[in-house]
Formats: sequence, C-alpha cells, structure tokens
Amino acid sequence: MDNIGLIGAASIVVSGLTIAIGSIGPALGEGRAVAQALSALAQQPDEANTIIRTLFVGMALVESTAIYCFVITLILIFANPFWNYVITNQ
Repeated sequence: MDNIGLIGAASIVVSGLTIAIGSIGPALGEGRAVAQALSALAQQPDEANTIIRTLFVGMALVESTAIYCFVITLILIFANPFWNYVITNQ
C-alpha cells in the first residue's frame, strides 16, 4: 500500500472512531440532563421557566462537543492536511 492509500485508510478509521467515541459522551450527558430536569420539574413545578432555560443552555454546551467531533471528522475525510504533504513529497 502506498502512502496515499495509507493516509486514506487511516483518515477513515480515525474519523469513524472520532464520531463513535465523540458522540457517546454527549448522548449520555444529554440523557442525564433531561432526567435531572424532569426530576426537578416534578419536585418544583413553579420554577419551570428557570429549569427549562438552564436545561437548554446546558444541552447546547453538551451538544457542542459532538459538533466539534463531527467537524474534525469532516476535515479528516474531505480536507485532510496530510494529502498535500504526501502528494508534493513523492
């Protein structure tokens, strides 16, 4: 296998691992956040506006981790910085 094929295979494997591992944490975090918010709403229904607002801000922050992993995956697949280095140094 030449260098270009090796970089292509490595990019695909690493991007798959990035999406797989990078989406497990946010999914678990969002599930736990929603469960805790529902528990808090059941105990204090008068504070629903504050709880929901805080929940949405927290979920946006948690989801940003998954979005960063997705962006890294797209860079590795479509705009890999190592392609030009290997092609010019052959």
